[in-house]
Amino acid sequence: MQLELRHLQAVCRIAEAGSLGGAARRLGVSQPALSAQLRRIERVTGGELFVRGRSGVEPTALGHFVLAKARRVLNEMDALGAEARAIGSGTPLRLGCILLVLVDGLLAQTDLFMSGQEITVNLEHSVTALARMLGTGRYDAIVYGEVNDHEVPLPTGVLARTLVPKEPFCIRLPAGHPLAGRERVDLADLAGESWLTLVEEDDGGPEALIAACANVGFTPSLRYRITDRMMQYDLIAAGRAISLSQPTAPQVPGTVMRPLAGTPITGRIRLAWNRSAVSAGQAELLYRAAARAYLANVDNNGFHKEWWDAHPELQVSLGGEPSAAGTPTP
Repeated sequence: MQLELRHLQAVCRIAEAGSLGGAARRLGVSQPALSAQLRRIERVTGGELFVRGRSGVEPTALGHFVLAKARRVLNEMDALGAEARAIGSGTPLRLGCILLVLVDGLLAQTDLFMSGQEITVNLEHSVTALARMLGTGRYDAIVYGEVNDHEVPLPTGVLARTLVPKEPFCIRLPAGHPLAGRERVDLADLAGESWLTLVEEDDGGPEALIAACANVGFTPSLRYRITDRMMQYDLIAAGRAISLSQPTAPQVPGTVMRPLAGTPITGRIRLAWNRSAVSAGQAELLYRAAARAYLANVDNNGFHKEWWDAHPELQVSLGGEPSAAGTPTP
């Protein structure tokens, strides 16, 4: 028997899953069939690739060697497919996003950085759905957010890169709110308010808000779930709700934005792409376009510009290496 790409993929899936059962589910085969395939692979490589450990299977020294070679080969094949697709197909690069402030300027920046490459951009309300559609090939790349410690599970075959490691969420209030005159707002003073959230917020936002409010002694009333951004602004301006907001969001008549004391809720923004559909060069250009789109909004609110300037270690970096799916890059 000669080793084929499917054999290398099987070895990598076993290492990633940490068990034959988990790898079999990811590969869509039975565990006995995968065990038999592993034994055939081990006969070709000349020894055991995995041993059972306390938490599942672990690679042997030979296994680590084979894994390193397998990943290199599979990455090269993915790169070959992505670069050939970019050159020969003329197919648009399909980008999916959640409703982030930077999306407003992202198309203009991609036109500058990726001239000649047609790009389609669609908005989704669910981060989970966005990641799933990246895995099924509906999107080639996605831009998404995560709140506090929440991590969005990414499918296999995906690389990810952190665009903004940390930004402090703030509060959007009605302009006539009693707290609107303060420079910053204590979360405890917002007990009893009606909160506005998105229809599907699975980026960790509601959980982070509930936990932060619990720490100061109350449970927030998540009364409104509305997708339309202008309707959200109208509700707040009318004095009917308040909401968490990215600090780069624009000023809106009838509302004010104030930072939260102690920065109890933070977010980060990430870019992920299917490595078989997006070349390394395309991913770099897309990252630069998204970075420029974010930076264009840093000055929207003076308090955030001051915070941003005080944290140079968190500012957008155009260097660094992508990470494997599910592994955050600082």
